[in-house]
Amino acid sequence: MSATLEQAPATAAEDAVNMTDGFHLVIDALKHNDIDTIFGLVGIPITDLARLAQAEGMRFIGFRHEQHAGNAAAIAGYMTQKPGICLTVSAPGFLNGLTALANATTNCFPMILISGSSEREIVDLQQGDYEEMDQLNAAKPYAKAAYRINKAEDIGIGIARAIRAAVSGRPGGVYLDLPAQLLSQTMDAERGRKSLVRVVDPVPRQIPAPEAVQRALDLIQGAKRPLILLGKGAAYAQADAAIRAFVEKTGIPYLPMSMAKGLLPDNHAQSASAARSYVLAEADVVVLIGARLNWLLSHGKGKTWGGPKQFVQIDIAPTEIDSNVAIAAPVIGDIGSCVSALLAGIDANFGKPGIEWTRAIAERKDKNLTKMAATLAQDPSPMNYHSALRAIRDVLKTRPDINVVNEGANALDFTRSIVDMYQPRKRFDSGTWGIMGIGMGYSIGAAVVSGLPVVAIEGDSAFGFSGMEVETICRYQLPVVTVIFNNNGVYKGCDPNLNPRLKNDVAVTAFVKGARYDKMMEAFGGTGYHVTTPAQMTKALTEAIAAGKPALINAVIDEAAGAESGRLINLNPKKGALKK
Repeated sequence: MSATLEQAPATAAEDAVNMTDGFHLVIDALKHNDIDTIFGLVGIPITDLARLAQAEGMRFIGFRHEQHAGNAAAIAGYMTQKPGICLTVSAPGFLNGLTALANATTNCFPMILISGSSEREIVDLQQGDYEEMDQLNAAKPYAKAAYRINKAEDIGIGIARAIRAAVSGRPGGVYLDLPAQLLSQTMDAERGRKSLVRVVDPVPRQIPAPEAVQRALDLIQGAKRPLILLGKGAAYAQADAAIRAFVEKTGIPYLPMSMAKGLLPDNHAQSASAARSYVLAEADVVVLIGARLNWLLSHGKGKTWGGPKQFVQIDIAPTEIDSNVAIAAPVIGDIGSCVSALLAGIDANFGKPGIEWTRAIAERKDKNLTKMAATLAQDPSPMNYHSALRAIRDVLKTRPDINVVNEGANALDFTRSIVDMYQPRKRFDSGTWGIMGIGMGYSIGAAVVSGLPVVAIEGDSAFGFSGMEVETICRYQLPVVTVIFNNNGVYKGCDPNLNPRLKNDVAVTAFVKGARYDKMMEAFGGTGYHVTTPAQMTKALTEAIAAGKPALINAVIDEAAGAESGRLINLNPKKGALKK
């Protein structure tokens, strides 16, 4: 008598072993593409996703507000050329993250905002679900791309599409919508594994047309007063050696935009930063490398630019060309390929700028630097921006590897012109929108990604937007030193209340006088410093950097120091245009 062998039915435990779910597939898809860090804030419906990510070996950096988690993800993307990941809850949490997503898209930083959401069928019928909101359509105007994943088997391809969209071409922010029921969907584990997609060549080289390269070279060679202008796109490209070789081989003076500082050292002989107004007005041919002619460059026209001039523009997006003024020689492609092509076209007969141009720049640089040195040498009491920044400059000069985050109005403007940078992608600031609120998010992102110290130089108003994240800095014991220029208000703290009848109200620009921000840091276990002189600033900053732990320096400066809107006062409507 023979027996028929049959496989015993699987137990529930065995079934579970052979199954996976949406939670694990999201994590596996990210890890499959070498993404190892998530910035975010937990809550319904993504708390367990964050827990599992940590359990599976990913870092989850938890914040106190989603906007700052998004800013951390964005700056991580800028530094690494891989999309930074921000994870938020639905509706209000998503909207908080959307601010950072919009800023990332505007600045061309690769970032993916992943948010849990209500089920589509409930949203469409407006049935009043918990935190019900049509997040996908809300995100579309502010993102480079936006996707929703409804089925677990599509998680791999959905995350792959988001990664490719974020980093290819002109980088930007991408929104990825994960309905709550997606995360709990289950499927066969082997089928789930096979559904994962590893993105191949997400940032392919885009080679410029030979005729475009030659047109640009001909225009540059025919210039009498050429100028190279480096934008943060040039820094993002990580084509550092090619850009430096192009600048030095041509002998053309250059200007870095604020986040391009350090692409070549600020003390480089060809830097024209100290003669910025002169070279912008007098140049006849300007080579734009990763820079856009937006408001930061007066749209390429007007008094800033003096007389007529011609532009060479290197950009990966053809739609950027002629956005404000006619571009005589557009060179379309990735910056590394474009600059390399220009370099290859420079031969022994390529003439460098005339001595008249370089000598005129040198004379103005020397004059302006001498004037600045005299200003920085002063030691007023109380401190002003210049004397405090002199001390910071001297300390940071000894540590060119330190990341510098900078925001504010006057704090931004003075720091940009006083504190030199010597290495690329070490300065992070308000960027294209000129916004405030990026300080602590950028600081945390930079510290996590680089593992190096960060010094955040903040106006007291700017710090207020993200100041609670000092708890996050302390929780993760990040080497972030925050310097707050405390002058008791927005722009300055001495403005009067213009209506004496409202005697209990302070001026619209005023804060609490004598605020002790250092005590706020101490409350969370960090080190606080209260400084009133440059010598105290030097000691505190040196000590804090050496300790490599969270610290905050409350730098008391003259409350009358500073001007309204920094150097952007021209953008304000005139006061008293209408009077009753």
